[in-house]
Amino acid sequence: MTDVKPRVVAIIPCYNTESCVAEVATKCLLHADHVIVVDDGSTDHTAEIAKRSGVDVISHERNMGYGAAIITGFKEAQRKDNDIIVIIDGDGQHNPSEIPLLLEPILSGEADLVIGSRFLSNNHNMPSYRNFGIKVITWLWNVFSKIKVSDSQSGYRAYNKTLFKDLTLSENGMSISIEILEKSRRKGVTITEVPISCHYTHSTISLNAIKHGLRVSLSVIRIRFKNF
Repeated sequence: MTDVKPRVVAIIPCYNTESCVAEVATKCLLHADHVIVVDDGSTDHTAEIAKRSGVDVISHERNMGYGAAIITGFKEAQRKDNDIIVIIDGDGQHNPSEIPLLLEPILSGEADLVIGSRFLSNNHNMPSYRNFGIKVITWLWNVFSKIKVSDSQSGYRAYNKTLFKDLTLSENGMSISIEILEKSRRKGVTITEVPISCHYTHSTISLNAIKHGLRVSLSVIRIRFKNF
């Protein structure tokens, strides 16, 4: 009797990523059995370009938020009975060739949730204000927790079916990253991290970036001390 190879799906949440989505989706096809682009109400040609890449596309009629895109992707992955989910951003920041790095701990039975950490290898050009904000948010999640991570906000992750099929998620914004971590921790699953690279296009700090960081920080406190 031969072992059945686990079915891997890559989910790519996107919003106005027409310049990058085709390359990301095509490269994901090299490492996943199935690729789903979740277009979160883009106003450009993201959905059309993704479809021409030969992947499945689910489009929200309006922009609902990063978390809403993740929830849609999770539901579709469960419906098609996949064994492992890989989440990768559609803006070109992540390298799809690193997908096997995230899969290995799950395939070997060492972990249920694998986070691609930008801080384990320091192979990134992250703006300093983002670096500071992410480390503050991560510290807030780590405090008083026996399970600690180095990059709580990484959008590059892999999930075992035993975990994602039982997750009930409600956060529509970026705080879903913390919601998933907290609910996974409370389930007692094994969480590990692997080093990844990450490439950022030039960006400068703005009032919106500051507001975003404050909202997520407050969400960490709310989620950490909420009885799910």
